Amino acid sequence: MAEPRITAIEVHTYTYTLDELGKDYNGFNLVYTPGGRVSQTSYVLRILTDSGLVGEYAGGSAADYAVLPSFAHYLIGKHALERERIYADVKRALRQVARIGLAPVDIALWDLAGKYHQAPIYRLLGGYKDRLPCQASTYHGDTNGGLDSPEAYGEFALQCREMGYPAFKIHGWGRAPITQEIATVHAVRKAVGGDMDLMLDPACEYVTFGDAVKVGWACDEARFFWYEDPYRDGGISQFAHRKLRQLIKTPLLMTEHVRTLEPHVDFALADATDYLRGDVGYDGITGVMKLAHAAEGLGLDIEFHGPGPAQRQCMAAVRNTNYYEMGLVHPKTPSSHDLRLYGSHYRDTLDAIDADGCVPVPDGPGLGVAIDWEWVTHNRSNVWRFE
Repeated sequence: MAEPRITAIEVHTYTYTLDELGKDYNGFNLVYTPGGRVSQTSYVLRILTDSGLVGEYAGGSAADYAVLPSFAHYLIGKHALERERIYADVKRALRQVARIGLAPVDIALWDLAGKYHQAPIYRLLGGYKDRLPCQASTYHGDTNGGLDSPEAYGEFALQCREMGYPAFKIHGWGRAPITQEIATVHAVRKAVGGDMDLMLDPACEYVTFGDAVKVGWACDEARFFWYEDPYRDGGISQFAHRKLRQLIKTPLLMTEHVRTLEPHVDFALADATDYLRGDVGYDGITGVMKLAHAAEGLGLDIEFHGPGPAQRQCMAAVRNTNYYEMGLVHPKTPSSHDLRLYGSHYRDTLDAIDADGCVPVPDGPGLGVAIDWEWVTHNRSNVWRFE
């Protein structure tokens, strides 16, 4: 088959609803809300070629697709297999908009490459494993009879351990007293004992550095596996997190909120993190694999943000990583991702793990799973095309 060239790009916008959910105090985080319903908008990117091959990616943000028109013209006519060249050129072009918009294109190009070579992406990347151990990553705390107390988090952690999960990550409350966050750290450890890895991700909710230190001391006492993005700097201050590392023992997991390779590596070299965070939704597959190998060179682990086929493909090709993030999960509400997008062929749900707490790596060509286009078309609200 001749090497394909890009002929057009399509963006399909669709909407769907999630039941038993609402928004928290500031309207940002999803939380359990009995009888609630939240409407969501999402996207599928398609890269079409003169060979008939199509690369697809379901994901990305409104910001990504707002930037896409600024460089779509560059993509038309390019060799679709020259991902490194395209990544480097677009990375430079988007330097003044934080490289937003690059990731969906890169992931769709990797999907296309897998289809061209008739192999899942993780095989193209080298392949290391075909089953991934999972962490149960919770919704944020609520006040509605779900994750509404430290004891409720402990009970849910125990439920997850009994299901087979080897690790459990807490997303706490917004605006909660720090004493409540500390109580949750201790309650969860007490509930599960010493044979489950525990993590805490406040999602930058804590107001002061002092709050972050106090909760960090609790994580030390409870032997947490990592402590992630604690306070309102937004997860970007190397100096502040180096100081935090000097005051607590629990390993930090930072860099979810910086983009591209160089700022991630700078964080590690500044002693501002212990694990490196990689996000295919921000940096694409090309970007996170660069980071995974850079982390390996430093003797560090990379932890991939969020669930999805692209995350599974990357994690399966990496030695130095620990847990697939199954999230968001809750004892009383469904997954935060619409389960109908891939039909019955793929799930990121609380009960998707096997008895060992693992999920498989999709083994079809490219991202490994097929989008249910009948469902997308039924729920579609718009289509943009660039050619």
